[in-house]
Amino acid sequence: MTSYMFDFDGQSLQARPSGALFWPARRWLIVADLHLGKSERIARRGGALLPPYEVQATLDRLQAEIAATDPACVVSLGDGFDDDAARAALSDAVRERIWVMAQGREWLWISGNHDPAPVGAGLPGETHPEWRDLLTLRHEAGAGPDVSGHYHPCIRLAGERRRCFLIGSDHLILPAFGAYTGGLIAQDPALTRLVPDGLAVACASRAMAVPLQRSDAQPSRGRRNPAGRRF
Repeated sequence: MTSYMFDFDGQSLQARPSGALFWPARRWLIVADLHLGKSERIARRGGALLPPYEVQATLDRLQAEIAATDPACVVSLGDGFDDDAARAALSDAVRERIWVMAQGREWLWISGNHDPAPVGAGLPGETHPEWRDLLTLRHEAGAGPDVSGHYHPCIRLAGERRRCFLIGSDHLILPAFGAYTGGLIAQDPALTRLVPDGLAVACASRAMAVPLQRSDAQPSRGRRNPAGRRF
């Protein structure tokens, strides 16, 4: 698989086809929105009984990225768990698997809107509301430049909807890494407000960069940005 190399906020980074971000200078592997335990949370709240395989599928993909990059640190950019109760409900086997993947490396959990509480002693690593060290890492984009997740961006490419990175001057937004996560199209006003132009890097068999311009966005009736301008 071929990654897309680019510079953001003075750092050389790799957008990987899996949707993970690799920071070679630090050997950090960064993923966003794992949403582990989503099927359990939906069932617990009386929703559809989805096949409970998303945790296994997500961890399989994460383990493959760890094997490919051998990171010194793995960073979850928030919403690593679908909610705090879903984290508490993880099986011993899943917890053990995460501990095994963390052997020999650091693990950093950024708090998200779905999982604001610290991970506690049952899982490896530390929890922080955000992390600032050469790059600012947080769950939801704030005062840039920063690297974030939260929005699950995607793009239409060759008739298909693909998860994508959004790379702008102030914000780098990662796609959702979890198996049961949906997506918000890159031309949605919530995203064009943050990344009005720049690049979308689609996740496919290789990471494919596509120019992203404000003129690509379609007007949305009745929806305006905070400055009052129609997208």
